[in-house]
Amino acid sequence: MSLRGRLAGVRDLFHRAFNQGELDLTEGGIAKPLFILAIPIVITNLFQTAYNLADTFWVGRYSTEALAAISFAFPMVFLLISLGMGLSVAGSVLIAQNIGAGDKREADYAASQTVSFAVVVSIVLGGVGYLVVDTLVRIYGASPDVRPLAVDYMEVISLGLVFMFGFFVFISLMRGAGDTVTPMVVMGISVVVNIVLDPFLIFGFENNPLFAIIGMSGLQDQLFAMTGYTGDGLRGAAIATVFSRALAFLIGLGIMFRGNQGVQIRLGDMAPDPEFARRILEIGVPASVEGVGRALSVNLLLIVVGLFATPVVSAYGIGTRVLSVVFMPAIAMARGVETMSGQNIGADKPDRAAATAAFASKASFLILSAVGVIAFVWAEPIVSIFVGADQPDAPRVIEVGAQFMRFVAPTFGFMGIMRAYNGSFRGAGKTTVAAVISVGTLMVFRLPIAWLASQTFAMGPDGLWLSFALSNAFGATLAYLWYQRGTWRDVSLDRTPGPTPSDD
Repeated sequence: MSLRGRLAGVRDLFHRAFNQGELDLTEGGIAKPLFILAIPIVITNLFQTAYNLADTFWVGRYSTEALAAISFAFPMVFLLISLGMGLSVAGSVLIAQNIGAGDKREADYAASQTVSFAVVVSIVLGGVGYLVVDTLVRIYGASPDVRPLAVDYMEVISLGLVFMFGFFVFISLMRGAGDTVTPMVVMGISVVVNIVLDPFLIFGFENNPLFAIIGMSGLQDQLFAMTGYTGDGLRGAAIATVFSRALAFLIGLGIMFRGNQGVQIRLGDMAPDPEFARRILEIGVPASVEGVGRALSVNLLLIVVGLFATPVVSAYGIGTRVLSVVFMPAIAMARGVETMSGQNIGADKPDRAAATAAFASKASFLILSAVGVIAFVWAEPIVSIFVGADQPDAPRVIEVGAQFMRFVAPTFGFMGIMRAYNGSFRGAGKTTVAAVISVGTLMVFRLPIAWLASQTFAMGPDGLWLSFALSNAFGATLAYLWYQRGTWRDVSLDRTPGPTPSDD
């Protein structure tokens, strides 16, 4: 059987398991379709996070300086992707609303236009990122031994941004149509590729810890004698990530062009349409502002973190990656709410959209609160997974990272509430409201507290971690109160105002 046939078979198996082929998001109960949507998103996001975790695991065994370098690089990656992420959110919302209104052909047109704009925007952003990365690393205050490593990593990521961003767009468009299984399968394939490549591209075949782990030192010596390859260090980790994301994006393009699952894109629909651009910018720009606000808050917070010694920076990098795993259920639930709200708004069922948001906020709070108990109790073992035992600063990194976990873990549930309501705002096309809540929480509230607590009130690193905990509670309260005002119900379904889509 061909590779395409095997992929289709795996995808069909998961579709049957999650019963998405018969899923109607505008009728029946709320819990079942929401969880059917959300569970594959959780798995997809865990796969996505596996990229960062694999890098952190192997880089942590390469050097403490390299680990600190990706602590500086990760926020920059987040910033570049966030600048263009509004396009994928807008495309997902427009597709969901058109699907809910029963207009599949308009949904396909929205998908085609979104892909075109996304490719152009990501190429531009990648080029800009490549040019400014060295300046940004200097602004962050990276030490002289860390700075060149961070620059090496980010230069490769910037050049491959079109592939990384392109796959995120594929995930969003398929999700808007109610298909979260296909992206999960494709992501799983790319993660396996990345995990296989990582240790070899970082270490090469000399002093590669993988061979010690699997007990095949003899094979390591043979491979090194044959190739002489000593690896590319942190740049190798970036190459592995870009290559595996490129593979995922190409597979995603193939699926969308075939059109037998989710949405179908057509070359005849991909010529730039100014009217569609107007609509996608109306929804997408505030969504990008939200993403950029999140990214800038992380980047600006990193400047404050950079005032501390390397072990604190390393602990912050580990902590943020652990949090990216912890928040997977809330993010998945929010994405499911976004899709269900969009389709129900399109079907003129705002009460069902509101009920979806209320259920998701309660479920997310309970799930993340339970995870918070685990993170609080086992903070040290969790952090120690990502620190090489032979690194001289390992005990200090583990100590600080565990303290980070203990400050933030009791407030995990509040993040679930904020994300659930923001997902409903986005599904209704009210991306400006979601942006105000997110930016207000992270930039206006968290960042000043982090500076004041850690510097002015001399709390040290504990002040940084306190800002996370307080802002989580603040964001949940703000999102809940704003949603209760009901202003999101005032929606005008100007879905995709372009010309009649091509049937080519």
